[in-house]
Amino acid sequence: MNFFTHVLHLVGSSAVAYFTATQIRDPLTRPNILAGFQLAESGSVPFLSALSQRAAAEGDTWLAEKLAKHAADENRHGQIFAHALKQLNKQVIDFKSLPKPKKDDKPDERQRSPFFDAYFEGYSPEQLKPDAIDWTMFMASTYILELDASKDFARMANVLPEDEPTSRNLKKGMLSIASDETGHAGYLYEAMTRRMSATEVQKLVDEWRTRKVNAMLAMVGGLMQRSGKPPSLVQDGVPAEMSEEGTQTPEPDLVAA
Repeated sequence: MNFFTHVLHLVGSSAVAYFTATQIRDPLTRPNILAGFQLAESGSVPFLSALSQRAAAEGDTWLAEKLAKHAADENRHGQIFAHALKQLNKQVIDFKSLPKPKKDDKPDERQRSPFFDAYFEGYSPEQLKPDAIDWTMFMASTYILELDASKDFARMANVLPEDEPTSRNLKKGMLSIASDETGHAGYLYEAMTRRMSATEVQKLVDEWRTRKVNAMLAMVGGLMQRSGKPPSLVQDGVPAEMSEEGTQTPEPDLVAA
């Protein structure tokens, strides 16, 4: 990674860290960012599970087991965020209930990601499916995301107040998530070293670090166009499955144990 990209990485990371920290600390904006995290964490589970099955079919038992654990971790992370929303009497918005856009309408921004559009620029949706994605590309791109997420979650956890139980439990859960993300980055890096030389690994990591910098700039640009206010991802109420007796999600600190 060249010096200019390194500087942009530091500046972009600092800007995103400041934005997410202020969003999660503020009780008014906390639900929306929690909903975004729940969608991201839970949404990755089917993809990782399918990759685990693919690795097993290809005879890579070690990778299959790592991916299966990764999927289980992400599912648990989604539960932590869902429970945090429940404590605020909120839940992720039901996208299926939204009115379908007319033919000439712009896509709903809540279902688009300028960040991932830029991060995976040049790749078709077909190339990113679990049965077709290039293994080393998956490993490098996900390694960067997991490595940075581990730091981001730890920073956000540390700005949460500890003077009331809801924030205190969320802090414990997010610190546990940060630890998991560090472990995910570790196995992905090892997976790359099993397939490539150290020089090849570094070159690929640098490529995806550069892509991440460009994606962050695209995301910041999108936020500025919306005057810094992200679209709503939450609605009032608690999911029915959480309200039914005997099916409540455990407290975040218990889930994260």
